[in-house]
Amino acid sequence: MMDTATLLKLAGWDKADATPLAGDASSRRYTRLTRGEDRAILMQAPKGEAGGTPSFARLARHLRGIGLSAPKILSGNPQAGLLLLEDFGDGVFARQMAEDPAQIMPLYRLATDVLVHLHERPAPEGLPVYNARMMADQAMLLFDWPLPDRPTLDASARDALHAALIRAALPFDRQKRVLMLRDYHAENLMLLTERQGIARAGLLDFQDACLAHPAYDLVSLLQDARRDVDDTVAEEMTFHYLSRTDRDSHDFYSAYAVFGTGRALRILGIFARLAARDGKDRYLAFVPRVLDHLRTNLGHPAMTEVAAILSPLTGEDA
Repeated sequence: MMDTATLLKLAGWDKADATPLAGDASSRRYTRLTRGEDRAILMQAPKGEAGGTPSFARLARHLRGIGLSAPKILSGNPQAGLLLLEDFGDGVFARQMAEDPAQIMPLYRLATDVLVHLHERPAPEGLPVYNARMMADQAMLLFDWPLPDRPTLDASARDALHAALIRAALPFDRQKRVLMLRDYHAENLMLLTERQGIARAGLLDFQDACLAHPAYDLVSLLQDARRDVDDTVAEEMTFHYLSRTDRDSHDFYSAYAVFGTGRALRILGIFARLAARDGKDRYLAFVPRVLDHLRTNLGHPAMTEVAAILSPLTGEDA
């Protein structure tokens, strides 16, 4: 099986200067390679996470095929977790907005337009289906990895919460699903100024894509665990999305709250696990924001039963 050194030599990048880049919540490593005026990104997934690399390569081809900007695969051995990717530069949406707040609304509008375009196109075949049961199953991570310094949910609440989440999400299992990129937020979007239209948004970190309700990725974008999104921005982008699609607004807002709840619970469990198991305590700094998102979603009438079960965790005095 091809190793990193062999891959770089065969691709002509073995003499390139290498600069490690900040990674994500996974154990994947990213390295920028510079060879004169040319640049590329080496993505390396550890053995236990290599399975997502073939998915990334396949989805990147699909996204480019429907007019979106995913990195070109320059070379690689996906089965070994190795890919040499097109370098999208340093224009991370989150950084662009922090440096120039005037870019906040235009960049969120661009990201929303990408979702409109994506949801109008057929999804590739063979993807997992994110349904009511999967949402409920993934939310249970919080019982396995409770949040430090927060009230824990009684073990008896596990079955009750699982069943209530399924009941809340089950009506949406009958609706048409779209390609869900899953980690669609400002840290995974790159501004490509030399491109036009929706191609100006470079897409990253989509290897865990599923088929899901269209509300999911809009929730990911607007209920960002890592940065505050002003309510005005979130409301305007949701209205913008609905105005560009034929979706029933009442139904969509219900789905937004339901899948936003499932997503927030899953993220809280992931952050607790990253801190306890992997020593990545920095993710605990995002917990208060995610709890706020959870409370917002639980305020929707569709989530009354779930809200009652989660009240020990979400209570303002907790």
